[in-house]
Amino acid sequence: MADSDTNTNFLKEFKIPNYILLPNEPKEHISAEDEPKCPVIVFINSKSGGQLGGDLLVTYSCLLNKNQVFDLGEEGPDKILRRIYVNLAQLQREGDKFATHIQENLRLIVAGGDGTAGWLLGVVSDLKLSHPPAIATGKKNPGTDENAVKSFLAQVMEAKEMKIDSWHIMMRMRAPKEGSCDPIAPLELPHSLHAFHRVSDTDELNKEGCHTFRGGFWNYFSMGMDAQVSYAFHSERKLHPEKFKNQLINQSTYAKIVGSQGWFFASLFHHSSRNIAQLAKVSIMKKQGSWVELTIPQSIRSIVCLNLPSFSGGLNPWGTPNSKKLRDRDLTAPYVDDGLIEVVGFRDAWHGLVLLAPNGHGTRLAQAHRIRFEFHKGAADHTFMRIDGEPWKQPLPVNDDTVVVEISHLGQVNMLATQDCKSRSFHDPSTPSSSHGDDEDDDGNGDDSVSGEEYRKFGAADTFKIPDGVDISHLS
Repeated sequence: MADSDTNTNFLKEFKIPNYILLPNEPKEHISAEDEPKCPVIVFINSKSGGQLGGDLLVTYSCLLNKNQVFDLGEEGPDKILRRIYVNLAQLQREGDKFATHIQENLRLIVAGGDGTAGWLLGVVSDLKLSHPPAIATGKKNPGTDENAVKSFLAQVMEAKEMKIDSWHIMMRMRAPKEGSCDPIAPLELPHSLHAFHRVSDTDELNKEGCHTFRGGFWNYFSMGMDAQVSYAFHSERKLHPEKFKNQLINQSTYAKIVGSQGWFFASLFHHSSRNIAQLAKVSIMKKQGSWVELTIPQSIRSIVCLNLPSFSGGLNPWGTPNSKKLRDRDLTAPYVDDGLIEVVGFRDAWHGLVLLAPNGHGTRLAQAHRIRFEFHKGAADHTFMRIDGEPWKQPLPVNDDTVVVEISHLGQVNMLATQDCKSRSFHDPSTPSSSHGDDEDDDGNGDDSVSGEEYRKFGAADTFKIPDGVDISHLS
């Protein structure tokens, strides 16, 4: 009986009554001592996580009020949050103090992949709330059973808020005389591109005679090798979801795609025209108003613009470089709220696998407030791009020398971070300090050393990661 009472009291700290969630529900009197310390709204992608999202949906619905748990396959977060916040505003106008308490303390839980998390982050940013709720990602939730969910809820209650940078992406090209230049998604447009659309005639970014697209991201933007692999994987999974109910099988399939596309021997199987340097001119802005061309090594086939220390299953492409070498290259330690984005390159799949080593990292190219890609005329008729774990195929007009992709700082959003979070805040001295490890150059590019354990946060699709039990000799 005592355990049952403890369990009830614990879950009470998260529950939200129906009249807050559903318009026109009868009001309830909630005393001050019964106010939940950590009211949550849970968003679950039931098709994510090896199709285990459905089990998680059932568990949360049993433990909490089922009306505060939402399946994103049934309704988008934009409609849900607009409905709830309109109701909260109406209740506050009527003098409901409990509604004010909910709005001031609300936290959001999102269970799914990086694309799902990015979708929710985008919606919260678009709502422009006076007190936006902090968001917890469910990637570290160890299971879908009742005890695992309770453990995660306890982490959400204790987590601290951390601001992270958000980034705007703009793509512009001349309207093609034939065909379309619209992004081609794997069967459907990725959730993380919810705002990635052709701008209207009245938009300040609109340019006559051009097609302009805009969107946003919070984790990373990548182009090239990794995005092409991810595109093939997502296409296959959306065509045959029944084959992707086990994460080990998912990782094995990813590894086979990497091999079948020839990325372990990229110099033999892929023409140099697909290398980033041959595909586009890359410029960065470190000081306001001053663009500088970035030299990209000829061997780089994948480029990643990284905001959070997480990529390809939670690995950190930037690593934890020695602070002295950073200063020598006019670089700084990576922070999630410093208005800078880290730019990293990869040569081939073997280079990507270096991330699995304790000191592994990609080729550190730059840090910037803005970055611009200007595609060379006729270099390719398409390329592959990826935002926050979700890819698309981007047609490029062959006779157009004005195809531009530009990334710039947009603002910040609130995330929840656990006490052992490895991400570093420029404005929060309680986050992990800089590393001062021994210098070791492990990528053959005269790059900085790295030290300390790799960061893991906000897991992403396992582009390079080879799971145990997979024989590399059979991949290509």
